[in-house]
Order: sequence, then structure tokens, then C-alpha cells
Amino acid sequence: MRAVFITRHGGPEVLEVRETPDPEPGPGEVRVRVRAAGLNFAEVTARQGLYPDAPKPPCVVGYEGAGVVDAVGEGVSDDAPKPGARVLYLSRFGGHADTVVVPAAQLVPMPDAMSFEHGAALPVNYLTAHHMLFRIARIRGGEHVLVHMAAGGVGTAALQLCRTVDGVVTYGTASASKHDYVREQGCHHPVDYRSKDYVEEVRRLTGGRGVDLVLDPLGGPDWRRGYGLLRPAGMLVAFGMANVSTGGRRNLLHVLGLLLRIPRFSPMKLMNDNRAVAGVNVGHLWDELEMMRDTLAEVVELYERGAVRPHVHRVYPFGEAAAAFGELENGKNVGKVLLVPD
Repeated sequence: MRAVFITRHGGPEVLEVRETPDPEPGPGEVRVRVRAAGLNFAEVTARQGLYPDAPKPPCVVGYEGAGVVDAVGEGVSDDAPKPGARVLYLSRFGGHADTVVVPAAQLVPMPDAMSFEHGAALPVNYLTAHHMLFRIARIRGGEHVLVHMAAGGVGTAALQLCRTVDGVVTYGTASASKHDYVREQGCHHPVDYRSKDYVEEVRRLTGGRGVDLVLDPLGGPDWRRGYGLLRPAGMLVAFGMANVSTGGRRNLLHVLGLLLRIPRFSPMKLMNDNRAVAGVNVGHLWDELEMMRDTLAEVVELYERGAVRPHVHRVYPFGEAAAAFGELENGKNVGKVLLVPD
């Protein structure tokens, strides 16, 4: 088995492709020969040493991918994918490898028309966006939604999913060079956060009323700013802390400063403001596999209907993993970055 290892915490240079014995599926498990694996910002912060859930290095991270089943363990149910089946997989790390072993419950069959690249680009981003929009916020027609990092993987998914609800108006923060892209994904009002204060701009665009929903992967003081943009009955959904990353290696003083600027939301304040705050961490939903599988199955159905289509920014071989990580942490991507076995 070939896999991309984080050998120690640090910059992209700490990544190394290593050969290890192929894993064998145990009871209830399935082995997949990987054709493409997704790269997410969580894995970038894991490499930097800023992701508390990640295993200690040397380790292999990666939450998702697509490939072909080649072996099953004892006790796998008859309705589980058989050898030769094309599948999407969710993995609690270990996904950046050419062979993965996961519980059968973490597999979803791929439609015949779906490419392995699209399959690997779907699970984490679209599951996260769908969960936030439809299970947590339960958006309805006519609502106004602010999507931060709108040109990224989750941002792209959220904009496309908002299009499936009639009358939803979307605002997306992205650099000016990415505005055409986010418009193509369904964003009504791109906002250049580099040249404008996004709070002031969203207030101007909404006539001072603000928005019904803010999807915020930034963290720190941006959570306070997003909360202030909410209309009565509005909701802020926090689902990341991208602001902790300053590129390359971790800066603990920067992280500490950011943590000190996280707002505190008391039940009394929420009650008096008529607003809500929710948190989403898909990586902490492993005890809710049925929920995740149901959501992912809904996403696959939307794909088959043509309602969503992941945008693959670029595909990197394992040997160029450092460049792939750099693309994501420097914000150069629009849509999904993938890794494929050499």
C-alpha cells in the first residue's frame, strides 16, 4: 500500500509517500482500492499541528474518497457492496492511501455515470453543507444566506444546494478573481472581503436587514460579526476555524489570540436577541453513521438528478501532495482538490 504520511508537524515538506503492507478487512469491514481521495482544510491544519482530532504523526489523514471494493471481511451483510463495486467511502483518517479498509456502513454505491473524481469530491463537502442547510438550519424559500469561503469545497456545495430551494438569496465572500466562479455556482451577491468590509456590504445589499443564515468556517471574531448580521430568528452555524491557519507552520501566539476573541453566547442573550447559534463538526458524527449515510445518499440522489455537481479544481498524484496542500492552505483553489495514487 502507498500512502501520504504526515511525518511530523510543519510545512508541506513534512509530507512523504511511504509503502506499507496492504491492510486486511476484519469482521464487518470492506477493503477499497482507491482511485481518488479528497483533500480538506482539516487535513491541512492536521499537518500544521492545529487539528486536535488528528492522530499523532507519523500518520495518514484523509476523510473520503472513491474506488473499487476488492475484499470483504467476515460478517458483512448481504446488501453491502461486493468485490468489483464502485463506491464512495468515509474514513476516520487513513483516506490518503491507495488502499483503505472501512466498516461497510461507511460505503455508499456510486452511480454508473459518476466519475471517481466526482465521487471523491462529494462526501465531506456536500455532506457538511447538506447537514447544515437542511438538518440544522432547515432553510426555506425566501431566506437570505451568507456563505463564507464561497469558492471552496463546502462553499461550492452550499451554493449549489441553496439553488434547490426556490427563492433562497445567497451572498458569498470570495476574492474578486473568484466572483465569476461563485456566480456560476449560484451566488447572487459575491462579496470581495479583501477590498470591502463584508458586514457593511451585506448590510447594504440587504437594506440593513441582514441575513437569515450565516455559514461560518472562519472562527474567532468573525463569529461575532456574523451573529451581528442575523435577522430575528436567524442562525449562525459555526463549522470551522480557518482563521487559525496563517500558512505553513503553526503560530501558537496567533492561535491564542484568536481563541481569546471567540464570542461567548449565553442562553439569555440568544433569547433576548431572538437568534440562534449552532455548531457542526462532521468528524464528530461517527457515532451517527446512519445519519451520515442517509445524508450522503440524498446528495448522491441530487447528483443523479443533475442538481449538484462538484467542481474539481485540480488532481494531484500522491507524489505532489505538498503542492496540493499548498494550493488549499493558500486559498488558490476554486472547488475541490484531489489526490490520486501515482
